[in-house]
Formats: sequence, C-alpha cells, structure tokens
Amino acid sequence: MLCWGYSSYGQPGIGSNLQVIIPEPQVYGFIHDRNVKEVACGGNHSVFLLEDGEVYTCGLNTKGQLGHDCEGSKPEQIGALAGQHIVHVACGESHSVALSDQGQLFSWGAGSDGQLGLTTMEDAVTVPRLIKKLNQQTILQVSCGNWHCLALAADGQFFTWGQNSYGQLGLGKECPSQASPQRVKSLDGIPLAQVAAGGAHSFALSLSGAVFGWGKNSSGQLGLSDERDRESPCHVKLLRSQKVVYISCGEEHTAVLTKSGGVFTFGAGSCGQLGHDSMNDEVNPRRVLELMGSEVSQIACGRHHTLAFVPSSGMIYAFGCGTRGQLGTGHTCNVKCPSPVKGHWAAHNGQLSGKPDACKYHIVKHIFSGGDQTFVLCSKYENSLPADDFRTINETRYTCLINDETIDVWRQKLLEKNSSNSVNNVVQILSSAACWNGSFLEKKIDEHFKTSPKIPGIDLNSTRVLFEKLMNSQHSILLEQILKSFESFLIPQLSSSPPDVEAMRIYLILPEFPPFQDSKYYISLTLPLAMAILRLDTNPSKVLDNWWSQVCPRYFLRLVDLYKGAVVYLLSGRKTLLIPVLFSSYITAALRLLEKLHKVNQKVKHVEYDKFYIPEISSLVDIQEDYLMWFLHQAGMKVRPSIMQDAVTLCSYPFIFDAQAKTKMLQTDAELQMQVAINGANLQNVFMLLTLEPLLARSPFLVLHVRRSNLVGDALRELSIHSDIDLKKPLKVIFDGEEAVDAGGVTKEFFLLLLKELLNPIYGMFTYYPESNLLWFSDTW
Repeated sequence: MLCWGYSSYGQPGIGSNLQVIIPEPQVYGFIHDRNVKEVACGGNHSVFLLEDGEVYTCGLNTKGQLGHDCEGSKPEQIGALAGQHIVHVACGESHSVALSDQGQLFSWGAGSDGQLGLTTMEDAVTVPRLIKKLNQQTILQVSCGNWHCLALAADGQFFTWGQNSYGQLGLGKECPSQASPQRVKSLDGIPLAQVAAGGAHSFALSLSGAVFGWGKNSSGQLGLSDERDRESPCHVKLLRSQKVVYISCGEEHTAVLTKSGGVFTFGAGSCGQLGHDSMNDEVNPRRVLELMGSEVSQIACGRHHTLAFVPSSGMIYAFGCGTRGQLGTGHTCNVKCPSPVKGHWAAHNGQLSGKPDACKYHIVKHIFSGGDQTFVLCSKYENSLPADDFRTINETRYTCLINDETIDVWRQKLLEKNSSNSVNNVVQILSSAACWNGSFLEKKIDEHFKTSPKIPGIDLNSTRVLFEKLMNSQHSILLEQILKSFESFLIPQLSSSPPDVEAMRIYLILPEFPPFQDSKYYISLTLPLAMAILRLDTNPSKVLDNWWSQVCPRYFLRLVDLYKGAVVYLLSGRKTLLIPVLFSSYITAALRLLEKLHKVNQKVKHVEYDKFYIPEISSLVDIQEDYLMWFLHQAGMKVRPSIMQDAVTLCSYPFIFDAQAKTKMLQTDAELQMQVAINGANLQNVFMLLTLEPLLARSPFLVLHVRRSNLVGDALRELSIHSDIDLKKPLKVIFDGEEAVDAGGVTKEFFLLLLKELLNPIYGMFTYYPESNLLWFSDTW
C-alpha cells in the first residue's frame, strides 16, 4: 500500500512524525504479510480494515476516534472489535463506524452531535459500541460526513443520524440533530445502489442512475443549479441521462462517475478540486474535459482534492488542494487540472514483461481518500490483480434483489426455522417495494438507465418467470410469507406520491403474481392494489398510464380481465358481503381502474373495445333500475338509501356493457326521456288552463307534417322548428294532411322511409332491430 498527504498526527501511519507533509507516494509498511482491504480517512485519523476482518487505527485520538488508548503514527488494533468480522469502515471528522459481516454497525469517537447513533450525546465514546437501534436491520452500506452518518439496509430502508444543521439528514425542516438513526421515508420504494456523505451534504444513488442530494449547498455541491440548502432529498435532474454509477463527496464538492467512464464534478472549486482549469464554484454538474480521452473506473474525494484512476494506463490523476502534499504530485501547490500522481504506474496486463525494471511498477487495485490523505492498494507487476471497477455491479452492497438465488436461500432458511431473526429478514425484504422495484431490471445493456416517465426499465417476462417458479409446491412456505407480506405491509404502505419513477415499477410487477388472478385473494390483494393505484397523485398516475401504453397487449389484456373478474366476483357475492360500504368501495375501485385502462386503450388500441365488455352484467344487475338511479343522480336528485341499494351505478361505466346490456339501457333511457317530455308538456298545459291562456298549451306529442313526395325536405324543416325537449316526445306523423293510423308502425314506417331517402347509397351498412326499435351503425347506437 502507498500513501501520501498530511501526517502531523500520524494518520497516514508511515511511522515517523518527522515528515509532516508527504508530497509523493511512499510505501506504507505497518503490515508486511497481511492484506489491507479498505482504508477510511477522518479529519485527522485513519482506519485500516484487513482482509481477515481486523481493524487498526492511528492518528489523533482526542475524542476516542481510534477505539483504543494509543495515539500516533503506529496503527494499533481495536481489541473491542476482535470478536467481529468487519467488512466495511467509514470515518467522520472525529468519529468512526465499522460494519460487521452480520450487518451490524459499531461506532466510536466524538458523539456530541449524535453522530454515533447511540441515542446518547456523549462528547466522546472511546470503545466501539453496537448501534442497537439498527439491530433489526441488515446494514449493507454506511457513509460518514463530518458530523453525520448514512446507512442503507438490505430491505432498501435508508437511515440517517447526527448533526442536521443544514438538513443533511434529509428528514425535513423541523428535525434537529438526531442521536438515534431515523428512516428517510421520502426515498421509500427506490432501489438504492449507494449512499455517500460529504462534509455536511448527502447523496443517494438509485440502481438506474437517479441521483438525489440534500443538505448544505453553499457552493452548489448538490448540483441543483443554485446555492440553497435542502432539508429533503432532491432529484439532480441534470444527471438523469448520464448513467451515474458512483458518487464521492468532499467537504463542499462532489464528483460522480458514469457508466462510460466519464467524471462530473460540482460544488466548491476554490482550490481547483473540480478539475475545470479554474478556481470557480459550479452549481451544475460539469464534465471534467481533461479526462474525456480516457475511461475512468475509480474516483475518490478528499476534503479539498479529487482523484481519478484510468485503468488503461494504470495512472492516477489528482487535482485540487495540494498544500499538504495530498495530490501526490511531488509539489505542495494547488492544481486546477487533472495531473498525474508521481510514481511508476502500469496497467494490469500491460506491456512490461521482460523489462528489467518491471519490479518498480505498481499496479493499482483500489484508491481511497479523505481528509488530507490518500491511500492506494496496489500490487507488484508479477502478482498483479485487476483494479476494482466502481462501475461494475456489486450486488452484496446494493438493496437486496429477489431472484432465483435468493429465493432458494430463503426457502432453506424458512424450512430450517433456525432463527426468528432470519425469518424476519426475509419478511422485511419481501415487504419492500424497493427490493421488488430493483429486481427485474431490463437485461439489455444499460437499458434500465433509460427509466423515465415513459419507460419503466424492467423486464416483465423475467417477473413472470420468477413468479411461476414461486408457484411451485416446493416454495409453498415462501409463497405464504409473500402473500402475508404483500397484504399486511407492501400494498398498504404504497405512497400516493412516489419519490421517483423507479419507485413505481411495483405497480407493473404485482399484477403478474398469479394469486392476484385468484378470486380467493381479490379482497386482500387485487382490490387493495387498485385502490393504491387510484390514490396516486396526478403526475405519477400519468406515468403509470404511459407505462401501460408501452406494455405488450397480452399483459394489458390480463390486467383488464383481472379487474373484470373482480367486478363479476363482487356482483355475484354482494349479498354475502355484510358491509355495503365495503362492497361499494371495492366495486368502485375495480370499475374506476377499468375506466383508467379503457382510456389508455382508446389511445393505443392494445385490445379490441369489446374486451372490456362484461356479459354477466345483464344477469347480475337490474339495468333498468341501475339506469334510473344513474339518471336521478345526474339530475341532482337525492335518492333514499332504502331505494338505492348501492352508491355505485354501473351505467357510469358504459364501456363494460355488451350489446344486450346497452340495448336495455337505451330502451330505458328512451322511455324515461319520453315520459319526462310528456309530463313536462302536460304540466305546462295544466298551468296554461289555470291561467286561462289555452292558446299557449303544448302538445304532448312531436307532430310532423310531411308530404310523401318531399319526405326529406319536409322532415328536416319540421324538425328544425322543434326544441330538444320536443324531440323526446312520442312521434305523431301527418302524411299529406292525414294523420297516420297508429297500427303499431307509424314511427317505424316514417323513419324507415326517411332513412331510405337520406342514406340510400350506404343503407347496407345499417342493421335495424324491429323488436327493440333500434338501429345499429358501426359502433354507435
């Protein structure tokens, strides 16, 4: 391992306090025969994690941040952690955190701002203690700011604690400093890939490259186009299309790495730490142009400097503050453009074979930076290993994914029933929308990075395959847990205002689960999901409509059939549902969801319009009564509950009516409209007689005077002088001055004659139904 930078407190661990500034890489020699896995740098202390899980520290110890009684440049093991296998370490200004292989967090050092998460505000804790508040969680990642901490759990829950002076905890305006880990609910449902803390600002990165920042923003370090602090996570929209895969934060600046190996920086630039050949701050993410010729695979930020590693050449580039030797260039001056770190560097599998001086070269494995120090894990050419690539997926540190491997592991755990804790962990993950949302990403190269209000970024086929596997009898215990998790936790907790489109994939995933199609689960799963969808705010609701427009017709038809089935089930069992209000809310949810799907289908034509018909309606519902209730409701008349069985009228959703049901509805409407018109005329006539003005009396019939020789012209003339209400009255026709005898066919005869005259060229497109007095043309009655 090589290191360079500020050494006044011994934190680089070189072993000598004589050299305060180390301006170029020096071999770090405290351990010769054991491998270092990770290094974390605090304000003035360093933490070293070995491959075997042991932890060593050195540097300043004024707040107990070393976790042992020693102080100085010689790293000493933290005895209190000897019984744990530590897999990850992180440092703040004067505190430290360690993560065990069991997903437990231990913290020590300065605690006056609550940054230890120990529900105490003690000034100093000198021995590592377990953060008990997170004991029910399996923590995968932890990151420390100067005085705050961020932690990501396996089930996608995200926790913060410590100082909140600038809103860096993401818990809103009114939240003071927190001594106990608090869940950041505003990111619920988003499958997170990484959390990263700066001095007093914080970031979270989703699996599909969405970047969220909050906290201090005095120099634009959040990349939100201004310098206003944020108390809650805000989407950095300018980075959405860049396929961000990794974030590193300095004290007041931020660097992000993209899938293609590009580097963007923003925030404080007074030392040149942004690499833009200037000392200016940047409030918008800006690409480091000098690195554009090469793919970068690792980045690391110190307090006021930045490092980037280019694997093709094996070179490390540094820029920013160099007054304490932290750039490793051999000089102690600030640098505003990426400059090579001094030393003999070579790429893994480079062209050094046979060269006499090949042993001098270092092959970089991993770079670490923090405070005013930098460390590099590397190997000699003969035994070199490929460098770590921050752009590749490391699923062990991501929100837990649900796939073939994990369900086989969980099945075994549930069968063994070895501990209630492991069962709880499985239930937590199965109840997590974030885990489901991240589990079926589009497999085509980087396609899921295109997730947007128009593209869901998931492969629904893989969802179907996994669910079919779960329906296998060998997974019956796991299936039972999934059903409970969905019913009791996942669906009830779905937000009406999801924080990002990535949190909305769950609405596409759940209907693919076969039990949703089973009437046994309509009340517990299918209809609650419909209610959750209908609760969505305007914008997320539009996003779901867009996504439904993109799905394959087969998926769309299954969704339509699912909720048609729910309607029939509810109508068939309405008498057995004891609470009418419950029936009313359930059937309204199913009908409104079908209406939402119908509107989508009108635009994209996934399926024929008759796929929305529910033929069973004619036998399950008195359409005449239903239409009457609907008519009275439209007219603003209140109907006594004793008369009106349900608050729902199916006539509000005419798209579900087939020809038979529509015929009945339209017959009812014709009779109703005619009766209203007759009654209106009769009422007016009574009034006119009482006021002795019989000349103003109105006929209860629609009277048309026509000549057979000029049928069309006369009919149009006569119709033009009547009001709309007149047109709803029974028809009386005067042919050539003689009233036609109503022998069961005056109206029919007149209309058929008229149609033949008007529409003779296309008469064949019509179908006339004498028994119902209805005419069918195309799809319109």
